[in-house]
Amino acid sequence: MATTLPQTAILGAGSMGGAVLSGLLAPGVEVEGGVNVTNRTEAKAGPLRRDGVTSLATETDPGANAAAVAGARVVLVGVKPHMVVDLLREIGPALEPGAVVVSLAAGVTTATMEEALPASVPVLRSMPNTPSHVGLGVTGLAAGSRSSDADLELARSLFACVGDVVVVPEEQIDALSTISGSGPAYVFYLVEQLQEAAVALGFTPAQAATMVQGTFRGASELLAAADDAGDAPDAPAELRRRVTSPGGTTERAVAVLADGGLADLFGRAAQAALARNREIAEGR
Repeated sequence: MATTLPQTAILGAGSMGGAVLSGLLAPGVEVEGGVNVTNRTEAKAGPLRRDGVTSLATETDPGANAAAVAGARVVLVGVKPHMVVDLLREIGPALEPGAVVVSLAAGVTTATMEEALPASVPVLRSMPNTPSHVGLGVTGLAAGSRSSDADLELARSLFACVGDVVVVPEEQIDALSTISGSGPAYVFYLVEQLQEAAVALGFTPAQAATMVQGTFRGASELLAAADDAGDAPDAPAELRRRVTSPGGTTERAVAVLADGGLADLFGRAAQAALARNREIAEGR
């Protein structure tokens, strides 16, 4: 089903902003009025120019951000966290009536954003993850005190162009980032370790990569199929049980992982990420 979105601006079309831009340019998505994007350098801005995309560089046009938000109904803020407040103060006077501002930055609260913008401007926080680059992302979305249900739905529709969207209260957005935001790194780390284990068993690095990455990809597809069948919450445990024959090799291996405290490690890792997120929010 086609998705129609209003004119959108992406200020700081770097990694996450660029991923969202790719989603907005995907088949089946129409952005009425096009997309305006900004980057600091012309070297980054130039390659983004195409039909439907106006790309500006602040190094050659100091007013690029204000120009980009002209006419935009949705404004995504993709600059680094410490730059967000200054950017919001810069664009505030240029925002269209009814424009919705959505932050992609970690640790910047909606209260901080609201304070930097005119009182009429609604804001939301989002937390996309890196699989958004291939349209398989998970984005956490939290409303600010001034945003309406319609503002939230508009933002949800936009991020649905790059994957799944989970709407949460703002007090959960940092915790969400420790799972879906940092989660891809956890998966990649597991892939690294399993490939090293395969090499230690005598396989070549190329063979190890084929086996491990193919296994992760296939397992993810099995999970997706279970999700389509409506079995998502219990699917990982059920699929694991199907692979784990009683008294077999997999059971022995899983027991070693459990005895090694893998579940506790994941919990500690998530808590460490959450603590660092709070430090960033405090400017540390």
